[in-house]
Amino acid sequence: EKYERDGFFVIRGLYDLNKIEAFRSHFQKICSGEIDRGSMLVMRDVKERMDPSIGERAITKVQDFKDDPVLFKYCQDPAVLAYVTNFTGPNVKAVHTMLINKPPDPGSMSSRHPLHQDLYYFPFRPADKIVCSWTAMERADRENGCLVVIPGSHKQPLLSHGYPEWEGGVNKMYHGIQNLTEETLDKRVHLVMEAGDTVFFHPLLIHGSGSNRTNHFRKAIACHYASAECHYIDVEGTVQEGIAAEWAEIARKKVGAESYQDFWRKKSRLVCGEESTLK
Repeated sequence: EKYERDGFFVIRGLYDLNKIEAFRSHFQKICSGEIDRGSMLVMRDVKERMDPSIGERAITKVQDFKDDPVLFKYCQDPAVLAYVTNFTGPNVKAVHTMLINKPPDPGSMSSRHPLHQDLYYFPFRPADKIVCSWTAMERADRENGCLVVIPGSHKQPLLSHGYPEWEGGVNKMYHGIQNLTEETLDKRVHLVMEAGDTVFFHPLLIHGSGSNRTNHFRKAIACHYASAECHYIDVEGTVQEGIAAEWAEIARKKVGAESYQDFWRKKSRLVCGEESTLK
């Protein structure tokens, strides 16, 4: 009922803290080069790209860890899937995986993530068969840039996105919804979460995060799931056309994808059940 009304719900203390520490240790090894990154995509803050330091200082996110035997355990965890399958059914695919490492803001406010809808990035439907699981790896609050959501916004259609005109710069692929009204912005809710707390949310839910005003990193691990019965769509001529074009060159170089849909096929992995139309 809460999910249908608000587009999200939080389960406190869902995820095991020992498992979170294992993910943290593994992530640090990925950053230091001790572990091969393979097909993972490592993203850096726009203001830190030329920083010669190594390690996690400039790394904001590791995506596409579907082939990593440690991090992918998050996507397969029964505690998470017990909720996910209520939305996807028994045949479940992990379509997008992320370990987010929001760094201390360098003073430019570039650690912000503009308000957006995740469906903007996804070339498959129906939206109601897609859900995100996002787990805090440490306390997330307004100081370090916790998630911000607009309850009930998942009932709106997919809106137009683009890069916000921020003086401090915007990170690559951080598109945001254009021209949100003050009335809509006034409905924002900050999700203060402790390590292990997990939020599940709809792909049309408008959400984002503020800047990290602390001296510490704010980590979270997340997976977007979709029913294997979902289907791919053609995004040409839609509000998604721009982001598809922007991803095209990365997709060709990184995974040899021939189309935007092919790119997402290569990013996805069956978690449980059987393959169907989303393959």
